[in-house]
Amino acid sequence: MRAIPIRIRVAGAFAVAMAIVLAGTGWFVYASLGSHLSTALDHDLRLRADDLSALVRQSPGALGSTNNPRFIEPGEAYAQLVDLRGRVLDATRPLGRSSLLTPDELQRASGGTIFVNRETVPGLDEPSRILATPVERAGRRLVLLVGTTRQDRAETLSSLRDELLIAVPMALLLATLAGYVLAGFALRPVEAMRRRAAAVSAETPGERLPVPRTGDEVERLGETLNSMLERLEAALERERDFVADAGHELRTPLALLRTELELALRHSATPEELREAIGSASDEADRLVQLAEDLLLIARSDQGQLDLRRERLDVSGLLGSVAIRFEWRATEAGREIQHDAPATAFVSGDRMRLEQALGNLVDNALRHGRGTVSLEATSADGTVELHVRDDGPGFPPEFLPQAFERFTRPSADRSGPGTGLGLSIVRTIASAHGGSVGAVNGASGGADVWIAIPLLVADALHAGAPAT
Repeated sequence: MRAIPIRIRVAGAFAVAMAIVLAGTGWFVYASLGSHLSTALDHDLRLRADDLSALVRQSPGALGSTNNPRFIEPGEAYAQLVDLRGRVLDATRPLGRSSLLTPDELQRASGGTIFVNRETVPGLDEPSRILATPVERAGRRLVLLVGTTRQDRAETLSSLRDELLIAVPMALLLATLAGYVLAGFALRPVEAMRRRAAAVSAETPGERLPVPRTGDEVERLGETLNSMLERLEAALERERDFVADAGHELRTPLALLRTELELALRHSATPEELREAIGSASDEADRLVQLAEDLLLIARSDQGQLDLRRERLDVSGLLGSVAIRFEWRATEAGREIQHDAPATAFVSGDRMRLEQALGNLVDNALRHGRGTVSLEATSADGTVELHVRDDGPGFPPEFLPQAFERFTRPSADRSGPGTGLGLSIVRTIASAHGGSVGAVNGASGGADVWIAIPLLVADALHAGAPAT
């Protein structure tokens, strides 16, 4: 069935449904007409029996001598008068002298009107229906039989059956063709969307599927597919930008590395100059390695493959570990690093990744800020915010909305050694932990950047007030 086109499947289903409906309707009409004909036949027999009862009471031998077609119709209608012993007292031709009722039927008819069916009667080869009713004549109880053939009923039903056998298949064929045509009209917008979708490619940005304004499922399908195309186009554009920015960031350290090596090869006259050139080349190589690791981390995150080795982490110990790692740099720059966190705050996370994220924030604060670098943690509403603050000039206001985007740097820092991936990696790590990030400029100056991640459930109930 899956290989059959939808249009044919819809038409087939419509045909099956119509066949069931038409068959049911035909059977109902046929059965209803048969019932009505039977009722009419019984009613006619009752009327005829009433008239003949009055006639046989007044005139003995009236049945064999009457020629009134209202009572007796040769070849179709007949009558018979019998006593309770089954002897025929009077009858129409050609019934003869044999009772049409069995002794048991005769006994029941003597007590009230009954109907019986006969496949044949003497002189007639057609099925008949007989009404038997008791009558009184000269104080004697008799039974009057009034019958007629059922041929007219059978012929009427046969004619209806023949007409239904012709009309129902024709109606079914017409209904199936109509269903096929209507299915084609209904699927025409889908086919138009299919043709347009076949023409959409990465080289045709902005192409969208035609959406019929019908207010039905087809319109909703088209709108959904167009929304999907917009998301795919945005993702493709981000990937293109990512590749372009990555190529740009890689080109600079590679060019510097090549220059340093050529200088060392061609112009280093002394061992000191050679060591200096090799040291500079080593710095550029380290920068390349770090950039490659950052790009790999972002790529794995985009593919949902950033593995986390979660463990129960003490927030205070986490901040202290990061502060100790950068203490020597702060000392060399004549600055100070402080950290503070609630003693009861714990999170479930990957220590290496969280230290990497906080390290990026501290590195930015040491690189671009001034004064003391503060690592603080505040907990509320089931989350803990890990803040890194400094006393520097803060972020340019126009840069804040895009601070965590990839390869974004303030205009003044675009010529510096950074790659614009530090804050992007912070956001990636926070998202992998089910958290978020934020950045603002302090009211009295300086930048405040933080990571918000969920507290452990057991610890969230006992988390203290925000640290100060």
